[in-house]
Amino acid sequence: MKKNDFITLEIEDIGVGGEGIGKAEGMTFFVKDAIVEDVIEARITKLKKSYGYARLMKVLKPSGKRKEPKCLVARQCGGCQIQEIDYSEQLKFKERKVRNNLERIGGFDRAFLGRVMEPICGMEEPFHYRNKAQYPIGTDREGYPVAGFYAGRTHQIIPNMVCALGKEINTQVLEVVLDFMREFQIPAYSEETGRGLLRHVLIRTGFHTGEIMVCLIVNGTQIPHAEELTGRLRKLPGMTSITMNINCENTNVIMGKEIRLLWGKEYITDYIGEIKYQISPLSFYQVNPVQTEVLYGLACEYAGLTGNETVWDLYCGIGTISLFLAGKAKQVYGVEIIPQAIEDARKNADINGIENAEFYAGKAEEVLPDYYRKYETEHPEEHAHADVIVVDPPRKGCDQRLLETMVRMEAKRIVYVSCDSATLARDLKYLCGNGYEMKKVRTVDMFPHTVHVETVVLLSHKSPDSHIDIKVEFGEGKGKVPLEAIAERAKKYQPKPKITYKMIQEYVEKKYGFKVHTAYIAEVKRSLGMTMYDAPNAVEELNQPRKHPLKEKVEAIKDALKYFEVI
Repeated sequence: MKKNDFITLEIEDIGVGGEGIGKAEGMTFFVKDAIVEDVIEARITKLKKSYGYARLMKVLKPSGKRKEPKCLVARQCGGCQIQEIDYSEQLKFKERKVRNNLERIGGFDRAFLGRVMEPICGMEEPFHYRNKAQYPIGTDREGYPVAGFYAGRTHQIIPNMVCALGKEINTQVLEVVLDFMREFQIPAYSEETGRGLLRHVLIRTGFHTGEIMVCLIVNGTQIPHAEELTGRLRKLPGMTSITMNINCENTNVIMGKEIRLLWGKEYITDYIGEIKYQISPLSFYQVNPVQTEVLYGLACEYAGLTGNETVWDLYCGIGTISLFLAGKAKQVYGVEIIPQAIEDARKNADINGIENAEFYAGKAEEVLPDYYRKYETEHPEEHAHADVIVVDPPRKGCDQRLLETMVRMEAKRIVYVSCDSATLARDLKYLCGNGYEMKKVRTVDMFPHTVHVETVVLLSHKSPDSHIDIKVEFGEGKGKVPLEAIAERAKKYQPKPKITYKMIQEYVEKKYGFKVHTAYIAEVKRSLGMTMYDAPNAVEELNQPRKHPLKEKVEAIKDALKYFEVI
């Protein structure tokens, strides 16, 4: 076999990217748009040692699981990968994908996963669910402006203004914009030359409010005849916000940093449950509002809140999960790296009258460890604690430092919301190897007709048993415990009280007249080969310089340890 040869394949499986998998002459081939049980003719496009890639040329015998795509350009467009697969089969594929990653990468037993995995949450109507769309603007062969989506793994625009996943209003917005560009000779941006004005059109829709936002991403600082354009857009029902985003960089990044208001408000509003949110052009907001309520409802259910808990919500975005949880928690702390998102989160808390949610701008892998170290230093007799930690990280998953801090904080429950089951499995392997056990797993189909899926996992801290049931017979004779020995045995096996750093400090100050830092106590304990789990902040060997106390303080600390029978 060689490149460009034609082969016949029976598709036996589906890959993680939605591609069909079949075999010919002992070689495994991956074919986009082919589905399980198809018999196809394909052309080889790339060959490796034991596998290759091929392009679907003809379906010789269609699978019973194959459906006619609703979108006319589904094959060319990169937005959908599996629209030709029956929706019930899509759901099975996504459940299997998550299960396989948990088993293969996380190392979890298949039988165990069968017990903890709950059925996937699919959609009754899996079309027109997206409340956000970003359309690149280009030029066709005749020089006319076009809008659409990029072909898979390219920046070639497939003209399409009637997306099966987007809201119907998008088509009307694009027609207005393209007509305006043709009439006033507004050039589309060219990635090759770096010239032209209009790069993208961002459209957001408030699912519950019906409010529409249009943001025009431009390679410049102004749009000629902008008032004429806004006047036309304003006539569309629900139009609420028209803005311009300036991006003059030679980059694939869609949005620039500066936004200017052209008409209306700088944001639109929408609801998740009873919580109202303000959404700006740069806000991260889940694109499927129906399934978002399902997803956050699961997160809230798994958190098991009673009203007395302190919750940390990491990678909180504009506070969507934080505010969802705040109504059932004592206090919620949200962390997000994007300052604008934190401003939005605080505004969202204000407009909902929520006072028990605080938000911090910064990297979750820095904010939480810094908080932990600071708290432990200022309160050596206490433990930096969270009742529940919720994490919803990007596709790369959680940073190792963050995972380590989560383990040290010993939260009763961790709710992990993931958009990538591979990195989820990796992180769960660490957490479940360091004091946690997986209780529940459930996938939510946030993105029908694509290979992407969200997963919610409940982890519970494996606290030591508070008691042990033992059958004891009292009285005289072999194997029985004399009644008079009960008090003596109880005294003998009574657990010793925990010796805190504060107790050691008070003993030294009272007996020797000087104070000792917790880091000094930790250094002495380290030198004696002792564990320091009661003050982890003092032993951050990788992050902080080691403390070397004076000899007299070393001896005073050792004396205190002997007094409390620690050594």
